[in-house]
Amino acid sequence: MKPEAIESLSFSIIDTEAGSHDFPPEQWNIVRRMIHTSADFEYMQTVRFHPEALSAGLRAIREGKAIITDTEMARSGIRKADAARFGMSVSCLIGDEKVRELAKKSGETRAKAAVDAALPLMKGGIYVIGNAPTALLRILELIKEGKAEPSLIVGLPVGFVNAAESKEELIQTDIPFISNTGRKGGSNLAAAVVNALLIMASGK
Repeated sequence: MKPEAIESLSFSIIDTEAGSHDFPPEQWNIVRRMIHTSADFEYMQTVRFHPEALSAGLRAIREGKAIITDTEMARSGIRKADAARFGMSVSCLIGDEKVRELAKKSGETRAKAAVDAALPLMKGGIYVIGNAPTALLRILELIKEGKAEPSLIVGLPVGFVNAAESKEELIQTDIPFISNTGRKGGSNLAAAVVNALLIMASGK
């Protein structure tokens, strides 16, 4: 089977096995791709959308704002050709030498230092977190201080330390977000959410 046929069949299977649900079509596009990436139907119960998440994300894409990720894995999983059509950059600063030096001097994680380094790129953009709760907590702190203004946060850090807690803090804010409850998440999942938005923005 060709890749397109495999994907089409996969989505058909997901739609059948998911059964009835209350997601509006655009939200279901996101959730279905999350399930496609993870083979985990639990996201139907745990995913959370800010009411303005999709409109904010699609607007940021169509205006060519930046996409910033917390990991190279998330960055590499995002559809660069689709992003490029809108003039969007897709970057990750975790490996930047200045970020390494800042983290070493401060004793903080590189993920946290990378959020600070990304501030000039972030205004109106999409910040994508699939791994590091420290990155999510830092961006929330900077938003509260009026120093960061992303249009959308895709907040899906994974793990046992502060992953669930950082997402719960995000969900309690009025910042446009796409997130989930609990420990599950991951860079591949975060990239899948962005790809779903890029596909919708492209009218595919």
